[in-house]
Amino acid sequence: MNQPKTIATHSGSFHADDVFGVGVLMGVFPSHTLVRSRNNERIAAADFAVDVGAIWDVATGRFDHHQRGFSGARAAQLHDGVEKPGVGYASAGLVWSVFGSAYAQTVAAACGQTLDATALEEIAHSIDHSLVQYLDIVDTGQGDVAAGIFGLSALIAQLNTNWMEETGLSSEAKAQLQERRFLEAIAITRKFLDRAIIKKIAQIRSKHIVRAAPRLLNGRVLHLSEGGMPWTSVVLDEMPEVLFVIYPDSDGEQHQIKTVPVQAGSFASKKDLPASWSGLREQELAAVTGVADSVFCHSNLFIAGARSLQGALRLAELAL
Repeated sequence: MNQPKTIATHSGSFHADDVFGVGVLMGVFPSHTLVRSRNNERIAAADFAVDVGAIWDVATGRFDHHQRGFSGARAAQLHDGVEKPGVGYASAGLVWSVFGSAYAQTVAAACGQTLDATALEEIAHSIDHSLVQYLDIVDTGQGDVAAGIFGLSALIAQLNTNWMEETGLSSEAKAQLQERRFLEAIAITRKFLDRAIIKKIAQIRSKHIVRAAPRLLNGRVLHLSEGGMPWTSVVLDEMPEVLFVIYPDSDGEQHQIKTVPVQAGSFASKKDLPASWSGLREQELAAVTGVADSVFCHSNLFIAGARSLQGALRLAELAL
């Protein structure tokens, strides 16, 4: 991956499809030369061709989807017992299907993390499911996933040059401006992609910490020593007896008690905090609970806080 590579894509206007595919290859092969051209000889000479060349062949680094007869698609999926075709590939998905794990590895290494092959594959699949397939859907006309310009594909398209900016420019100057915008689009796209991967790495890393955390009050309260850590999936899948989770807030000035949802993404809790606490703060909440360092309780009864861990544990005990 440290060997110099040439990455070719088409010149002129760009879309999120080619921006993403080229950006991934640039990340995996940091020593590279970018070629934006419609010249067949220059494209054929490149190590990789993205969204151009009319060939899909992983072995030779060809990632195009415009050729007649192209039918590349993700595996079929079961929805409510009915098998539905997988989302068809555009060049973004073709590149990611091959280099997604390698790109995730470069991001992990940059933030000092080492992941095994299983974790890298999990990240690549998650990013494809939550991001890449939607770029493919828009690029191939399978659907419009966001109205107006509210969506990554549409936002990236706004970075293209327009006639007003191009007025009076020579062909060479116009091409240089288009390439600057293309590189700007790649930088923006990779910024979002990298943050999504880092968030997924944090989720994977947090699982063993959540599993090892102490469970208090007859196992019904999970105590995390760090705040901001994702815990919902582990608690729901592996700790059915846990009803509340206690952790320090981001400022370290209080400990919060959070209810466990009935399922991921639900606003309904397995057990609400007491209705008499709803919307109370400081002295009002302390008067009702008897916990002197009480801070607040949300009006919807899913979170409360106290200044100390002992105070938060007492709130949990009362709630139980």
